[in-house]
Amino acid sequence: MLKKNLIKLLNKEISGLHEAAYLLGFFTFFSQILALLRDRLLAHNFGAGEILDIYYASFRIPDFIFISIASLVSISVLVPFLARELEKGNARQFLDDIFSVFFVLIVLVSGVAFFLIPKITPFIFPGFSPETAAQVIGLSRVMLLSPIFFGLSNFFTSIIQIKKKFIIYALSPLLYNIGIIIGILTLYPVFGIKGLAGGVVLGAFFHMLIQLLGVYRLRFLPGLTTAFNFRRIKEIILLSLPRTLALSTNNLALIFLIGLASTMSEGSISVFNFSFSLQSIPLSIIGVSYSIAAFPSLAKLFSQGRLDEFLKQITAAARHIVFWATVALTLFVVLRAQIVRTILGSGKFDWVDTRLTAACLAAFALSVTAQSLVLLFVRAYYAAGRTRTPVWINIFSSICIVIFALGLQWFFAKTEIARDTIGILFRVSDISDINVLILPLSYSIGAILNAALLWFMFQKDFNCFSSEVKKSFWQTLVASIALGAVAYFSLELWNNIFDINTFWGIFLQGLLSGAGGIAILILTLKLLGNQEVDEIWHSIKQKLINSTG
Repeated sequence: MLKKNLIKLLNKEISGLHEAAYLLGFFTFFSQILALLRDRLLAHNFGAGEILDIYYASFRIPDFIFISIASLVSISVLVPFLARELEKGNARQFLDDIFSVFFVLIVLVSGVAFFLIPKITPFIFPGFSPETAAQVIGLSRVMLLSPIFFGLSNFFTSIIQIKKKFIIYALSPLLYNIGIIIGILTLYPVFGIKGLAGGVVLGAFFHMLIQLLGVYRLRFLPGLTTAFNFRRIKEIILLSLPRTLALSTNNLALIFLIGLASTMSEGSISVFNFSFSLQSIPLSIIGVSYSIAAFPSLAKLFSQGRLDEFLKQITAAARHIVFWATVALTLFVVLRAQIVRTILGSGKFDWVDTRLTAACLAAFALSVTAQSLVLLFVRAYYAAGRTRTPVWINIFSSICIVIFALGLQWFFAKTEIARDTIGILFRVSDISDINVLILPLSYSIGAILNAALLWFMFQKDFNCFSSEVKKSFWQTLVASIALGAVAYFSLELWNNIFDINTFWGIFLQGLLSGAGGIAILILTLKLLGNQEVDEIWHSIKQKLINSTG
């Protein structure tokens, strides 16, 4: 009976935007809990030092392969095509064609990369010694299996999403993090640092496996074929190439930042990655959940010519993204030290590591709302079949990230007052080397620029979009300022009550300060007549009525 109910739950179709977004957000939250446990284990056991610098650097080439190749068959590209082929009754042949070409391509590229990695690694990470670079090469080669598994999972996800089986999709990140945790706890003691890489591969396999089972259950499991429809494959490649170029450029910018971190003090790569993972929590729960939940409906509405409903769906998603992401941004900036100390502050992760990671987290958090909106705008453009606009904006923004990083590095080196000012703003002025802050600041500036340009172009291409979202933004901003002020001053109050040198003390200080700020936020929004608060409450109340009815 339990097995039957579980299968029924996994195959449940979720149609409503907010229902799908909240469901994805719910599972993403638990996935992020596992991700936090993963990061805590890494921080506790290794600290921000050489081992984790090697570990995180080893992701870069496999991740680039996944992003550049798997984007050819990404959800954004395949879902509109698959929706069209389903209506024509040609979905089976379509899937076989794309699967066959993609599988051969990603295996071939990963195989070539296996032999090229020793040549590429010293160029990407110029700050590593030959011994450190050799370890990065070894781990990168092990991790080359992950883009194959992730690529297949990404392909299967398109089928899962067109059928709106969001629960299966939402479970895969949990399984990925479980695989990494297994690597930390069981494989590392046996195989050393390569055991960490083995955990990543295991997690990627789990990520693929649940999608594979879901597709099998739907009777849509693709097969290998040599009878290609070259016209259709060419059409998809031509559509996906601009997006592939954009994503690859963005990933190259990230690789550049991590390569720049290799020239900084030991542990800079680890600090950058820890803070990047923490800022990804609200991005995943809010931006990814809403953009993914909206995309299948957006593709369908646009293909049917229902432009008013298409824009209404985007506006609703954008309003709620702005609402949730701005609140998260404020909490992460004000409570950054409490967040980092609670999650990572144990074992070999010392006080300097904690403060630098908290400062980088605040720098990343400044662009959480922007990053979340970028995800929505890109999917909206792809649902409409307009790929060029987001592509060129993304490429331009990625280039700007590199320029900003080089500019800030030069500015820090030449202008002591600039470095001191940044140190004071982020409360790390007494730490001798704060150059790592250059990286998240550059990334955030690029992300904000990306969102601003996409917003401007979307308003130009689709009228009657900005007014409602702007109203929501200003209301949320005013309420978030009140939230931040209350949370900030509450920290000192609870500091006198709890022992903040203990886990529970620092946790309760952050929790209660945040809770007090959220209470003021809700009160302020109600006084301003905010629409999102009423919609969220109505959605929750309706869900409770349906579950008890």
